[in-house]
Amino acid sequence: MLGQGGHVALALMSLVLLLCREAAPIEVPQDPKILQDLKQPPTIVKQSVKDYIVDPRDNIIIECEAKGNPVPTFSWRRNGKFFNIGKDPRVTMRKRSGTLEIGFRSGGRPEDYEGEYQCFATNDLGVGLSNKILLRVSKAPLWPKEVLEPVVVTEGTPLVLACNPPPGLPPPFTFWMNSAMTPIPQDKRVSMGLNGDLYFSNVLTKDAHTDYSCNARFLFTHTIQQKNPFTLKVLTKEPYNDTSYNATDPYGGRKVAESTPTFLSPSGAESSKMVLRDEQLQLECIAAGLPTPTIKWFKKGGDLPGRKVKFDNYNKTLKIINVSEEDAGEYVCMANNHLGSIRHSIFVQVKAAPYWLDKPFNLVLAPEENGRLVCRANGNPKPNIQWLVNGLPIESTPHSPSRQVLGDTIIFRLVQMGSSAVYQCNASNQHGYLMANAFVSVLDMPPRMLGPKNQLIKVIENNRTFLDCPFFGSPLPDLRWFKNGQGSGLDGGQYRVYINGTLEIKRARAEDEGTYTCLANSMLGTAENQVRLEVKEPTRIVRAPERWSAVRGSTAHFDCKVKSDPSLPITVAWTKDNKPLYLGWRLKKDEESLTIPNVNEGDEGTYTCTVKSEIDQDSASARLTVLEEASLNPSVSSALPPDRADPPMDLDLSDPAARSVRLTWIPGNDHRSPVTEFLVQFEEDHWEPGRWQDLSTYPGDLNSVILQLAPFVNYQFRVLAINAVGQSQPSQPSPRYKTSGAAPDAIPRGLRGWGSKKDNMEITWEPLLDLERNGPNLHYSVWWRRKDLGEGWSNMSTFGAKHLVHNTETYVPYEIKVQARNDFGQGSESNVVVGYSGEDKPTDAPTDLRVSKVDSTKANLHWKPVDLSSVRGEFKEYRLYYWRESSLVPGLVVSKEKKTKGFYSIVAEPSGILSDLVPYSKYKMFLVVANNLFEGPPSNTVEVTTKEGVPDAPKFFRINRRTFDTIHLEWDKPLEPNGILIGYQLKYQTVNGSRVGRAQLETHPPNVTEVTLRLPDRSTRYKFYLSALTQVGAGEVYAEESPHFANEDNLTDPTALAYIDQVDIATQGWFIGLMCAIALIILILLIVCFIKRSRGGKYPGGGCVTGFAKYLVRDKKDLPLDPVDQKDQDGSFDYHSDEDNKPLQGSQTSLDGNVKESDDSLVDYGEGGDGQFNEDGSFIGQYTVKKDKDETEGNESSEATSPVNAIYSLA
Repeated sequence: MLGQGGHVALALMSLVLLLCREAAPIEVPQDPKILQDLKQPPTIVKQSVKDYIVDPRDNIIIECEAKGNPVPTFSWRRNGKFFNIGKDPRVTMRKRSGTLEIGFRSGGRPEDYEGEYQCFATNDLGVGLSNKILLRVSKAPLWPKEVLEPVVVTEGTPLVLACNPPPGLPPPFTFWMNSAMTPIPQDKRVSMGLNGDLYFSNVLTKDAHTDYSCNARFLFTHTIQQKNPFTLKVLTKEPYNDTSYNATDPYGGRKVAESTPTFLSPSGAESSKMVLRDEQLQLECIAAGLPTPTIKWFKKGGDLPGRKVKFDNYNKTLKIINVSEEDAGEYVCMANNHLGSIRHSIFVQVKAAPYWLDKPFNLVLAPEENGRLVCRANGNPKPNIQWLVNGLPIESTPHSPSRQVLGDTIIFRLVQMGSSAVYQCNASNQHGYLMANAFVSVLDMPPRMLGPKNQLIKVIENNRTFLDCPFFGSPLPDLRWFKNGQGSGLDGGQYRVYINGTLEIKRARAEDEGTYTCLANSMLGTAENQVRLEVKEPTRIVRAPERWSAVRGSTAHFDCKVKSDPSLPITVAWTKDNKPLYLGWRLKKDEESLTIPNVNEGDEGTYTCTVKSEIDQDSASARLTVLEEASLNPSVSSALPPDRADPPMDLDLSDPAARSVRLTWIPGNDHRSPVTEFLVQFEEDHWEPGRWQDLSTYPGDLNSVILQLAPFVNYQFRVLAINAVGQSQPSQPSPRYKTSGAAPDAIPRGLRGWGSKKDNMEITWEPLLDLERNGPNLHYSVWWRRKDLGEGWSNMSTFGAKHLVHNTETYVPYEIKVQARNDFGQGSESNVVVGYSGEDKPTDAPTDLRVSKVDSTKANLHWKPVDLSSVRGEFKEYRLYYWRESSLVPGLVVSKEKKTKGFYSIVAEPSGILSDLVPYSKYKMFLVVANNLFEGPPSNTVEVTTKEGVPDAPKFFRINRRTFDTIHLEWDKPLEPNGILIGYQLKYQTVNGSRVGRAQLETHPPNVTEVTLRLPDRSTRYKFYLSALTQVGAGEVYAEESPHFANEDNLTDPTALAYIDQVDIATQGWFIGLMCAIALIILILLIVCFIKRSRGGKYPGGGCVTGFAKYLVRDKKDLPLDPVDQKDQDGSFDYHSDEDNKPLQGSQTSLDGNVKESDDSLVDYGEGGDGQFNEDGSFIGQYTVKKDKDETEGNESSEATSPVNAIYSLA
């Protein structure tokens, strides 16, 4: 028989075996077809915080939202009793939600609704519970009225001014100020304690003031209450000498008794302090003494935790953030001056509210399956674990044979339909509690296929492929694959079936084509789906483009012959220098080549042929080099042109080594162009079989080289010769050469750690390249540890390039490193990199946002910073949200679009300048603190009114000429007046090139937007400057110049067209100068003619002048008129006269259209002929010496005597 110990051992063994037989919980896929039919108990998804303080001025909103199928209904308990919402008209519940809203528009006091609330979400499968929400109304009580007697102290003695602020909810923030609202200066001698009292280590005469006032700021109501001020009188034993005061002698040369240090706070030789885990510990020691003592801190039995310790208040306060159990112990503060020292011990106890070790999670089981819920929590003291079912203690619910409670674990055995429920785990101690809901859902569902039916998968031969078959059922079905509906299930060898139903074919071959069937089977039925697999030949470029050197003007040709699967349509595209190639009319492309005729310098570049099918692609590139034109020397051009070299021959491998081999070859014929270099290429048969890759280039005078190779690669090589014409055909491949394996040489690059959620950290890196693997079974070892805790390394191995660290604290630093490994060994570790876990929403808001020094466009901002630990991430900036609420200009509508501006500042008293504000406007703004992902709660909202400024430019400014001597100006008021407009300022002045005239200034009232100016000189240009005015001054200037008068654009008065710009030529300077020059030439000619006549010249004076006049007429006829000679009626000049197209009278036109000279000539009439012009412009000779009558009669004229001849006759 077995003893008692044997029975215990058997019981434990049975329990272990039972747990080993537990089925893994079913993971329900997030597929709409499954979820719409899936029955689920309620799950609380949103609720208010446990300690909920509300503003009495707002409506009270208590949140409770849950999901489930059927949709849950909601009810509430208040102070442990059912809360009948329907009986209270002030309380409403939101639709499809349990959220309560309590309104006070019709009266009522928020204080009447204080208490403990709990939400219940119920459907047919169970009841989910929220936390117990303690609702309290914020309070800001008034300071008790009191009369404070003056405080009288002797110089050099210590003093404590008590604050005793009224108890608010939450407690107020206290600070000391004087009557000018200036903070009381604090230093090593004078400082405020944690309780709000103001401590003087020793009093100086300068401390005597009548306005020491303690202030309490209440966060919720944003109000500040002030205590009646203290009056401090300081007694001195000797008169105070102001002139002798300095920093080293604050007593003005008088003798004040010095004293050894004593503690003002805390009292006695020792004290104790209790703090909760993860909270902040604050210890304070304030000492009195003269001279002022200095404070130092120690921890008995160890060092202060340097990473978490911060000293404030001139070393009087010690802070430790995120307290943990190891921070408990005895802390000693020591105060000393040159007279002595004193110590105080503070015994710190660290307690802990409950915190999770294993939180229960939802459990989905099939009938007859086993499972368990685990609820483990820790705390100090150790928390008590209590289980509830649908909100009721598990002890009070009916007994279930399939359920057994073992402390913090519930075991489920052979569960049945109808046993679904929501279980609550409550872990509590005297410092707090935790509660978690976890439902157990017993699901009975036949197998279902979730993927598309009869899918067609195409794969390239020799590639790995995956055939997906997503499925679901409860209990979880068995899944098997069949090919073409025959044989046993596919698994092993070439095939691998994953737990999610996916079938992997490691290397697809032609014989793998066919129809694959996946069959899911369970006790409730079967379901199947089919996938059709087609194996295709790869798309490859079998004749690739090669380097080409072409003489300018010749033709270049690139091959691109493709081999592909006949059933796959392909497209061939060409690019040049990685940009799409535009073919145009010159370039020609066919299915296998690209031809470039008449090559020029712009065609030089790298040409790439890319061929694509629907499932793969290939590409190849070659460079085109454009050479100068061939020489025209006959001896050169008669020689044969250079050509590409022949491929190298007889490749041989020798001198094998672990990572190198010697390659030798025989060069081919260079065809009159020397080989400049050899290109060695390789192909390996594992990662990319059939693809040739460049290995290295070598000078053209070598034919034997040592190749540096990577380990564990099966190589073969080929060589190409390159000369000025281009690249040769490749040589025949060398024999294969396989290098031996080795541990990885390369270190994974791009190592980083970052958080995708607030409680995790993703460690990622770049995987090694195929040729960096150096051996089979490449995997990575990754290590991580908290940087700030000094803990040991955690590590794991993975075949991927990513690892996710769960359950991290929010935004804490981690040291991480990674190492590559294969079957031959391990590579070098990477350098240690610092990464951070995820960020969360900041908890604190900047406080006391205020504005100073506001002008028309800028405002100075000040605020009190947040504790950087509350940012819960990398501090990025303080982000100001501001918007223009309204303009102070009556009737002006403004945009209220919110804008932001960031301020990076980590100083104790941050500030910033907000610029680009619109003058004379009212702005509102608030401040938040931001990390990389989130923004914190907003600060108080402040209102800013900018001062009046100068206006913007007028909306438009137009210039129109109305008459000869007036200009009409028109404008509109500015879009942004930036104040109250008091008028417009108009300045104008004449302009002539770069010279300007004296400015004239006019001012017009604000209601005037057009004016007509009289300008005395209508041919002068003017420049106008218009600006709007406010009390501050003139705004932005709108400048316009009057248009050219000859072709004015802005003519608006049609009646004035006939009068505009009719400039009188006779008044123009250039015309007067021209006329004077012509008169001077005529005068000189007359003088010459008179002199010749008096000396007996050939012609009389009249003939001379007449001949000159005829010359002028004939020459002038062939010239175009100068712009001043004739004007059209519209004021524009005509450069061709009607007279240009008419022959002179007495002349005739030749057959070819040219005008013949008149037969009249001075030569024909002898010496005495006087010439004159008829009215029609023809020439008529007048003779001073009479000819024969016959001749004279043939040339009679009845025209009047020429005035010129009259002058001659007088002479």
